[in-house]
Amino acid sequence: MSDDTPDLKARIVEALKTVYDPEIPVDIYELGLIYDIAIDEASQVKCTMTLTSPGCPVAGTLPGEIEAKIAGVPGVDGASVEVVWDPVWNPSMMSEAAKLELGMM
Repeated sequence: MSDDTPDLKARIVEALKTVYDPEIPVDIYELGLIYDIAIDEASQVKCTMTLTSPGCPVAGTLPGEIEAKIAGVPGVDGASVEVVWDPVWNPSMMSEAAKLELGMM
């Protein structure tokens, strides 16, 4: 891991905050859909994420959109996205800001 990794991860998170779930007016990062962002020494990024449900209407396109957003961050030399279903997403995984935005607080 290079000295630049924390800064690179912060830039990746900012890029992810520009991607929104089409049914919920909150970005995917604040929704808690991103489980992990791993950056190796070659600046390859592996993002582990989930969706709000297996039947999510963008299940086929959202992972590719996220991969493209990550790959477009300066300093990233490659990106892959893995969609997992364990643990199952639930509203408690949302940030306080997301809960506030959705009137859940």
